[in-house]
Amino acid sequence: MGDTPFFFRMMRSAEEATRLSDVQLRYNSQCPPSLQIDSAFLYGFAYFRQVKDRSLRRGYFQKSVVLLTRYPFVNLFTKVMELVAPEFFDGDGSTAPLEAACADIDRWPEPVPGHSLALPVRGHTFQVRLPAQEDKLLPCAPLPRRPSRPAAASSSVVASVAEPELFTALQPLLAHAQLLWELVITAEPLVVMAPTPAVSSHVVQALASLVWPLRYCGDHRPFFTIHDTDFKELTQLGSNQAPPPVILGVTNPFFAKTLQHWPHILRLGESPPAARMTSSQLKNKTKKGGSLKTLDGKPGLYTQYKPFLQKDKSLEKRLWSGQQTERPQEVQSALLRRYLLELTQSFVLPLERYIATLMPLQRSISPYKAAPVMRPFDPDQFCERLADSGPQLTTGIKGDWVGLYRRFFRSANFSHWFNERHDDISRKLRALHLEALSDADVLSWVKGRPEVEVVDLVLRLRRKLAEAGADRLPVHATTLSKLRLHLHDVLRSLPEDVRAVLKPPS
Repeated sequence: MGDTPFFFRMMRSAEEATRLSDVQLRYNSQCPPSLQIDSAFLYGFAYFRQVKDRSLRRGYFQKSVVLLTRYPFVNLFTKVMELVAPEFFDGDGSTAPLEAACADIDRWPEPVPGHSLALPVRGHTFQVRLPAQEDKLLPCAPLPRRPSRPAAASSSVVASVAEPELFTALQPLLAHAQLLWELVITAEPLVVMAPTPAVSSHVVQALASLVWPLRYCGDHRPFFTIHDTDFKELTQLGSNQAPPPVILGVTNPFFAKTLQHWPHILRLGESPPAARMTSSQLKNKTKKGGSLKTLDGKPGLYTQYKPFLQKDKSLEKRLWSGQQTERPQEVQSALLRRYLLELTQSFVLPLERYIATLMPLQRSISPYKAAPVMRPFDPDQFCERLADSGPQLTTGIKGDWVGLYRRFFRSANFSHWFNERHDDISRKLRALHLEALSDADVLSWVKGRPEVEVVDLVLRLRRKLAEAGADRLPVHATTLSKLRLHLHDVLRSLPEDVRAVLKPPS
């Protein structure tokens, strides 16, 4: 009963999925991976109202307003819906408020990571700052400060466009926070059975964010229903088929039976009226999964997963201490976020150090040879280094880190991280190769060379100039100017008839 805001994420059909625009591609290249647009999915932000109405046949008024967008700005669009939808419901039934809100949103500036934006909707302005990719390089996230009071009642600050309020979402699950982090970073299939769409979407959003600043690359559905187009695909798996890497948030009791064979199931009870942590929540143990009787029982985490890492109780002690001293919820959430961020960064740091060793030495870059490439990633070689440089040195957490990494290597999270880093390094190596070529004495090199080699150099210079623009390589404008001069000088060194053949088409 009453009003319920929630959100969902739905897959687009192959016909509906379209290529990203240049603006969206530029946004993706500048924002943290977890906020990138995925052309295969849309986010839906819903505001549902249900009230008793005896004049209606069913005895209830039920209606939803839904906003669809490609951008995963969960907190921002949830606040937009909380502003716009009640105006529509409380009005005379006209869609004018919704049309006016859409017109306002259409006039918003294009999102630019690292910039602050003022976004007006229906006379109210939301002030936001979009995170930039370099933000993730901070050693740890600062504790959030309360935003300063807006200058006017028609303005408000959205502290984060997407970061969920972790403490409230994970309060019943704090005993399993570290285990859930393992499940998410290795992209294990996980079902969240919640009492309401609001709880479901909030918890799934929180779970997908546990590995920030890494991007969770498994699928995640904050509110999955029997009407989703891939409902059969995800619920009618054969006995020998493992579930895909996805976090499913569901509320329909039908899923308790249909998904009982999934390896990890979170069953949530009704949310307490006041978000207060009890000592019993710190002592919750996992329950063995795979039995329908247990799924019909108490809330908890049902799994047969054996954690690779020993449990670190320091976080629980700090959160429990804060609860005793009535520490504000937002500070509790910040402590939880900082702990998970430092754990993720400690996990990624050995990977970054190892991948740096795969880079060729800069002195090995020759302007007259092909651009060098990164050496292959060797999981065995990486694992051999962990004893001396593993996460246990920065986190103090002991356990089978090698086993956890090997499981991570089989996940979509690793594939995405590695492909992103491989592309970044390849672009950097190509940029260094261009700089070496721009600084080379090209005219001296071409003297006495066979004509075919000089022609090949002309074609390579043209190709590299084109690639530098198309791939947005990190090269200075001065470097490109030098390359154009080299191209001009090399062309002039060739006979006139050859220059005519090499002349680009108009």
